[in-house]
Amino acid sequence: MKFAANLSLLWPELPFLDRFDAAAAAGFDAVEILFPYDTPAPETQAALGRNGLSLILINAPPPNYTGGPRGFAAQPDAVDRFRHDMRRAFRYATALGVPMIHVMAGEAQGDAARATFIENLRWAATEAPKGISLTIEPLNPVAMPGYFLNDYALAAEILAAVAAPNVALQYDSYHAQMIHGDAVAVLDAYRDIIAHVQIGDSPDRSAPGSGEVDFDQLFARLEATEYQGYVSGEYHPGGPTEKTLNWTKRR
Repeated sequence: MKFAANLSLLWPELPFLDRFDAAAAAGFDAVEILFPYDTPAPETQAALGRNGLSLILINAPPPNYTGGPRGFAAQPDAVDRFRHDMRRAFRYATALGVPMIHVMAGEAQGDAARATFIENLRWAATEAPKGISLTIEPLNPVAMPGYFLNDYALAAEILAAVAAPNVALQYDSYHAQMIHGDAVAVLDAYRDIIAHVQIGDSPDRSAPGSGEVDFDQLFARLEATEYQGYVSGEYHPGGPTEKTLNWTKRR
C-alpha cells in the first residue's frame, strides 16, 4: 500500500517548504497540497526535487481572495470563472507533475446546480492535459455548510452522468463517517469508483485511531480489494505529526 502526506495539514508548526523535508524524513515518497498557488511553482519543484517526492494531488479552483466560498463548479452563474480558473489549475498541475486535481463543487443546491456541475466536469475532463485526472469529493455539512456535493450517492450519480474515464471519486474517511455514520460501509459501497483515498478521524478530523472510524477494518477492506492508489493522511495532528503516523506501518 502506498502512503502520502497532506502538507496543508500535517507539520503545521513548520514553514510550508520545510514540510517537504519533514515528510521525506518520515518516510513518505508522495505528498498532496490543498492549494499550492500561493507558492511559486519553481520553489515547490525545488522542495519536491531535493526530497525525491511526488506531488500527487491539488485542489481546484485556486483560493478565493475576496473571501467567498471555496469552489464554484456547481454554481450556474460562475461557469466562465470556473473555466478560467481550471485552466490555471491545469497549468500548475502540469508544471508540478501532478496527476490528480480535486474539483470543488462549491456552495449550491437544486437541479440547475446539478446540471452545471455535470457540464463543468465534462468540459474539464475534455480539457484536462494528458496524464491528469479529476476527482470529486463529498464534504460533510458540519465542516462545509451549503456545499453542493454532500453525499456519496449523489457523487456516484454525478460521475455516472459525466461518464468520463478521467473523472473519479475521492474518498475521505472523515467526511464519509460524518455524512453516513460508517466510513467502512461507504468504502465498500463505492470502492469501484474510488481513485484516491484520504484518511482522518471523526468528528473533528483528528489523527487516525483517535475517534469513531474503524481503521483496522478500513485498511483490511483496501487490502482485500487490492487498492493500488495512495492513502493520504489529511488530518489535524494535534501535536507532533511523527507521533500520529502509525497508520503508515501497514506497508
